[in-house]
Amino acid sequence: MELNETLKTIFSRKSVRAYAEGTIPREKLEMLARAGMAAPSAVDQRPWEFIIVTEPSTLKALAARLPYAKMTAHAGAAIVVCGDLRRQWGGPDSTMWVIDCAAATENILLAAESMGLGAVWTALYPYAERIQPVKELLGLPEYIQPLALVPVGIPRGGEKPKDKWNAQRLHWEQW
Repeated sequence: MELNETLKTIFSRKSVRAYAEGTIPREKLEMLARAGMAAPSAVDQRPWEFIIVTEPSTLKALAARLPYAKMTAHAGAAIVVCGDLRRQWGGPDSTMWVIDCAAATENILLAAESMGLGAVWTALYPYAERIQPVKELLGLPEYIQPLALVPVGIPRGGEKPKDKWNAQRLHWEQW
């Protein structure tokens, strides 16, 4: 079967952790946020909020505080995907924001790939030791919960997409 452009992007997406020097134009960063906001969400509540960080000192501060996001110090930008607990389906004690914001994060990663940018998902939630420093550094209100930090940059090159297809994990009609 011939692949269309969407499938080509999906199958070529990779986690990029090494970036070349250069800034990411504001228009491209806004387009990544637009792609995130195009994700589906439970009962169309759209609980996401995005913080785009381009200030080098803040990128370095995030990298210093997050052990699995050291590459952020060399990225052109980072997008912090957050959920507004007041706007999620099921009320403030629900966890639907996690699912909704995960879909938004994947859209951002696919959009970055389609635009020739490199990006990687680094988890913040559910780790208190990752969440708290981000909340403090970026001044997040109590009802805003960070899910992921997505460093974005110009790929240095060398990363290859992984073929993750496994026919043994596909079931037809029943288990």
